[in-house]
Amino acid sequence: MTASEDMLDVSRLSMLRMLHRDLDAAIDALRLAPSSDQLQLARLKKRKLLLKDEIAQLEDQMIPDIIA
Repeated sequence: MTASEDMLDVSRLSMLRMLHRDLDAAIDALRLAPSSDQLQLARLKKRKLLLKDEIAQLEDQMIPDIIA
């Protein structure tokens, strides 16, 4: 992996983490709303889980496999 690919992965990881936090805040705000839309809440939670999986996959790619 080249240095430029590493930088792209780091910036993408940072962006995904920020989106994950934003979704978390949106979910909390929607949950606290008096007339919250349960379908929208479910969609946001699903998107958050997909982002979490994408973050984990990217982190796994960035960590080298070391056989001890």
